Amino acid sequence: HIATSLPLPSERDHLRPRIDLIVFVIDIKSKCSLKNVEASLAYVDAKFFLGKVYFLVTGVGRVNCCSIETNAICKLGEAYGSPVLFCELELEGVRVATAQRLLRILQICASLVPGFSALSFGLLMRNSADD
Repeated sequence: HIATSLPLPSERDHLRPRIDLIVFVIDIKSKCSLKNVEASLAYVDAKFFLGKVYFLVTGVGRVNCCSIETNAICKLGEAYGSPVLFCELELEGVRVATAQRLLRILQICASLVPGFSALSFGLLMRNSADD
């Protein structure tokens, strides 16, 4: 399911499936995109920040068009204890690889991968980004 911002409308709460993963998409070319994500973060239950929230930054292949400093996005990830993934959706191979990676992350967050929890995987992702 895709939403452009949070909170989600409450009139469909009874129809909404369980939420296993939240991916905030930030377009590096749009300051509005970052502001929308920052405003939406207030509506996320604190328990989701235990491995079930990721930031996906798009448009990183065109550094000269960036409106947002990657440092600001990394600090956002650090502040919320959530991994930041960078990609360029214009390239088909990268787009496919990113979709596959997100699908695998979703499977882990939904407890469909034995031996991995969302929290342990999220910590692993954050620690590998620090190296």
